[in-house]
Amino acid sequence: MGQRGFFDVSRRLESISAKGDPLELLSTNIQFESFRAEIEEVTRLKSQDRKSNAGRKPYDAVLMFKILVLQTLYNLSDDQLEYLIRDRLSFMRFLELGLEDPVPDATTVWLFREALASAGLIENLFATFNHHLEAKGYIARGGQIVDATIVSAPKQRNSRDENEAIKSGETPAGWEKKPAKNAQKDKDARWTKKHGHSYYGYKNHIGIDAKHKFVRRFAATDASVHDSQKLDDILDRSNTSSDVWADSAYRSAEIEAKLKAEGYKSRIHRRAHRNHPLSERETAANTTRSRVRARVEHVFGHQENSMGRKLVRTIGIARATVKIGMMNLVYNMRRLVQLERMTAAPA
Repeated sequence: MGQRGFFDVSRRLESISAKGDPLELLSTNIQFESFRAEIEEVTRLKSQDRKSNAGRKPYDAVLMFKILVLQTLYNLSDDQLEYLIRDRLSFMRFLELGLEDPVPDATTVWLFREALASAGLIENLFATFNHHLEAKGYIARGGQIVDATIVSAPKQRNSRDENEAIKSGETPAGWEKKPAKNAQKDKDARWTKKHGHSYYGYKNHIGIDAKHKFVRRFAATDASVHDSQKLDDILDRSNTSSDVWADSAYRSAEIEAKLKAEGYKSRIHRRAHRNHPLSERETAANTTRSRVRARVEHVFGHQENSMGRKLVRTIGIARATVKIGMMNLVYNMRRLVQLERMTAAPA
């Protein structure tokens, strides 16, 4: 083994770049500084809150936000994240850390994410990036596609009586006397069934534009909330087209009337009913709609396969909203990188 040289790290990073480092592309295309003011507003300690001026200075707000981006990209736990920042040169370069620089530990990452959750900031950061997309010319066009996907959470081993108490908004008997146990119980996540299988966790409701496939609106709920209940929250009034695509779960007389009253054109799939199958014309129309509606599945597929599964390890809807919001935001960042590369590619 040769002796370590002064330029070894630089040469290694050059070879990583030559292979096409996705984090380097993110750094080049995303203006992370644009998030600074909003993050510092909720994470910066006020002078009167500081016990003294001694001790280590707080970590930079943009650095901590980029750490959450890494965590979301690779679906890492806090401990895994701390280890890999110390271990991977590509992570260090993305965070602009040198080998000698201190690395935030898992607790620091947790506290930072808690600050974002407590302030409900993720929705603002998501909106900030959407303004950036519009400024770059990626205006919502071509109509919009709405859908929802289940985001799994660690299953809770509760008794039937405990689950009934949780559903009614109460704390199960005996839990308050065991604060450690109570703190580890997720009282917001719910069970749901889909295609005959049971799932536990939350839902990510999104609306994307059909032209660019950016997530324009999102809402996080527990898994038991029906997809159609959040339609109004995820409709993007800024889209230049009035077309709205969705699967048959969103089809109802009430929704059709509401869309029409607001000037939208419903492209929602029709569904068959018992003893009333779809006609050939209705089936053909659904097939036509599917060619557009399927684009939203590309978003969910990317989050599932390229971002380490749709999964939350946190407890409670506020923390799950941060996770789900970051998942949608980071998807948009990667989508922007992809579109920018396609634009820059020679014809």
